Amino acid sequence: MASSHSHSIADIKGAKVLMVGAGGIGCELLKTLALSGFRDIHIIDMDTIEVSNLNRQFLFRQSHVGQSKAKVARDAVLKFRPDISITSYHANVKDPDFNVDFFKQFSVVLNGLDNLDARRHVNRLCLAADVPLVESGTTGFLGQVTVHVKGKTECYECQPKPAPKTYPVCTITSTPSKFVHCIVWAKDLLFAKLLGDKNQENDLNVRSSDAASSSENVDDVFERRKDEDIEQYGRKIFDHVFGYNIELALSNEETWKNRYRPKPIYSKDVLSEELAPQNGNVDENHASDGGLSVSAMASLGMKNPQDIWSVNESSRIFLEALRLFFTKREKEVGNLCFDKDDQLAVEFVTAAANIRAASFGIPLHNLFEAKGIAGNIVHAVATTNAVIAGLIVIEAIKVLRNDIKSYRMTYCLEHPSRNMLLMPVEPFEPNKSCYVCSETPLSLEINTNRSKLKDLVEKIVKAKLGMSLPLIMNASSLLYEAGDVEDDMVAIYEANLEKVLAELPSPVTGGTMLTIEDYQQELKCNININHREEFDEEKEPDGMVLSGWTQPVSAPENKDKSIGNGASTSDATIAAAESEKDDDIGIVSPLKKRKLPDDSDISKAAAETKNHKQLQVIDDEDDLVVLEGNLDGFKKRRL
Repeated sequence: MASSHSHSIADIKGAKVLMVGAGGIGCELLKTLALSGFRDIHIIDMDTIEVSNLNRQFLFRQSHVGQSKAKVARDAVLKFRPDISITSYHANVKDPDFNVDFFKQFSVVLNGLDNLDARRHVNRLCLAADVPLVESGTTGFLGQVTVHVKGKTECYECQPKPAPKTYPVCTITSTPSKFVHCIVWAKDLLFAKLLGDKNQENDLNVRSSDAASSSENVDDVFERRKDEDIEQYGRKIFDHVFGYNIELALSNEETWKNRYRPKPIYSKDVLSEELAPQNGNVDENHASDGGLSVSAMASLGMKNPQDIWSVNESSRIFLEALRLFFTKREKEVGNLCFDKDDQLAVEFVTAAANIRAASFGIPLHNLFEAKGIAGNIVHAVATTNAVIAGLIVIEAIKVLRNDIKSYRMTYCLEHPSRNMLLMPVEPFEPNKSCYVCSETPLSLEINTNRSKLKDLVEKIVKAKLGMSLPLIMNASSLLYEAGDVEDDMVAIYEANLEKVLAELPSPVTGGTMLTIEDYQQELKCNININHREEFDEEKEPDGMVLSGWTQPVSAPENKDKSIGNGASTSDATIAAAESEKDDDIGIVSPLKKRKLPDDSDISKAAAETKNHKQLQVIDDEDDLVVLEGNLDGFKKRRL
């Protein structure tokens, strides 16, 4: 035993480790690595420290807010382990500097990320560099650690990840029945329309044909005229979206036969004539400095985020928030994105969602709750992050010792299953049909006379295959290349993007095989093209179907038929995670991987682990995966 112990100490001392992410899991992990004897640690994180991180990311303090997470984490750990080497990079792991050669210098890579996109990217670089990857994630009390070694175990993408939850556009624009529908409307439609990018497609005025007659001037409503007083503009918007649009919807009798009939709300009915803030002095103190500290609640003297506002209060907040955006933050108007840490944006969305909820007879919610829903916040548990970080280090040590027989994927549960809160499972073998690690060809059904190369690049190569800098070839002819391209080629590729597939210089038709490569990820993938004339707009909104790769499954919506895979074409769906997400990860729609629980509520799903039929497997990003059957059933797929 002693010899193997000293052996592992030598492995640890000589190891060079790359950590990706210095947040909830990252802080715990860096501390545990340093205290376990690791001496050469590199950390990449693009994020800066926010106040909301301080409850669990214990290497950071109030004075660090706004600084680089990777850098501050390094400084904090060097204080108690001054003799080790820590290198920090305040950068995005997808930056071209972090290429395959960069990855090759490490003995093992440890992920503590908060999004699917970056995880897929790191997975591919580790495969190309042939460096083992230990992947992790937590959501509340649930967590997991998985080990990915090229050729020996499943890669991170061998099993499909679920698509984000989506809501049919008609539910959001016309027939909301839950508060989350009002939040999605306020955040993704109204906020985006008034304060976001004007060129974005926006379904705010998508409605039945009876609206067509009046739609000529509809967009003018949202434009603020040069001479228009901000109070007038605010009331005009208010009356249009909460009053006129509801009247319009009511005119379609059919819709309301078996539904609650919404009540139009006009500003004159809920507000008195004068709209001046009650105490101007508060206004000056709080809102004078601009930036993220501007607050409508502060200028109206409303303090408690736990209070539920009356319709009158919500209306005042709505108009005051709009006024503050256009007066104190006018430079940002037109390119704002909703951010859960932007107080004024949260106030605006909460107020708008509550006015809409009042109109549709949906229970109102306070700012704290609305912020949680809008920001997909899962309240993180510091202990889960600490446990998961410990498990990452245990797996990393096994990887360094090349002790393949002992590798385990470990799931941290909320409720004991067979008296265990930590559930170890032997890793699975690579999936032979995985296009990432087994390079199995894919097939794509597409109308080659109608779809453009641009559609293929955006909807398939980037959205589904997750390539950042793709290169597309038909036999030996190069159709498209992203990234640093010679000037004379740029125009040719641009022109190709606008052509339909069948009319490209080297035509793409049924029977063609395309080769798609990403040089940074060193991933190469073949796609067999099958021509198909018609697609079902409801079920196949992209107008193309990729197979040979297991399609992610979206969480079941109880009544509405929701369209999977986060498509958001004009009449498809609006993607939104109904459950929430902390920086470390968001889980949380159960996924049809091995078996799907009936209810998409995690707490119930987790409670069901008690009956031994299933094992909760979380894969950090947006999924709660459930494995079916007794653990012995795993033998078939084990190493």
